[in-house]
Amino acid sequence: MTELAIFDLDGTLLNTVEDLGTATNHALANCGFPTREMSDYYNLVGRGIYNLFRAAMQPADPSAPRIDAQTIEKNVPLMASFFLPYYEEHKCDRTRPYSGISSLLHSLRDAGVKLAIASNKYQDGAEKLVRHFFPELDFVMVLGQREGQPIKPDPAIVNQIMQAALCTDRQKVVYVGDSDVDMQTGANAGVRTIGVTWGFRTREELEGCSPSAVVDTPEQLLKAILG
Repeated sequence: MTELAIFDLDGTLLNTVEDLGTATNHALANCGFPTREMSDYYNLVGRGIYNLFRAAMQPADPSAPRIDAQTIEKNVPLMASFFLPYYEEHKCDRTRPYSGISSLLHSLRDAGVKLAIASNKYQDGAEKLVRHFFPELDFVMVLGQREGQPIKPDPAIVNQIMQAALCTDRQKVVYVGDSDVDMQTGANAGVRTIGVTWGFRTREELEGCSPSAVVDTPEQLLKAILG
C-alpha cells in the first residue's frame, strides 16, 4: 500500500501558467526584452524560475539569433527583481486547483496516505500557494527551489521528504507530476512515478519517460495511487 504521495505543484495540483506567464512578461518588458505568448509558457515553466527567465529571454523564433550567455546571466537577477514582487501580488489572480484535486487530496488523507509537495517553484511561493489553496490539509513537507539545494530532476528533494515522513520503503512511495522533469525525478529517486495529462505537457512527453502510469483524471489518479 502507498504510504507517501509526493506531488509536483504547478501543472499537477494547481493551474498556475497564466499568473507565471503574466509575471514573466512583466519582467521581460521591464528588462527590455520582447514578451512571450501565453502558450509559450506551457513549455517554459517547470525547471525553476531562473531557468524560466533564461528561456523566456531567448527569441521565441528558434531560427532567430540566440542571445549570448553572458547577456542572459547578467539579466537573470534583474528579471527576478521585477518578477518576484509582481508575482507575489498577483500569484492568485488566475491560479486555481485543477478540478477534482481537492477531493483527491482529501481522499488520500482519509485513506491514511501521507501527503507532500516537491516543486521547482521557489520555496516562498510554493509555501504560500499551498497555504492559500489547501489550508485544511497537513502536508509532511512543502519543498521548492531553495538556495544551495539541487532542483528536480535531482532526487534529493524526494529523499528529504521521505526522511521527514519516516518512510524508508521506496516501493510505498509515489511521485506525481505533469512533465518529463517530474518523471525523471521519480525515476532518479527509485519510487513509483505517475504522470498526469491535465497539466502543462503532453501525454507523449510523459510516456516517453516510462512512468508507472499515465492518468487523465484525478479519479484515475486516486485508483493508481491506492492500487
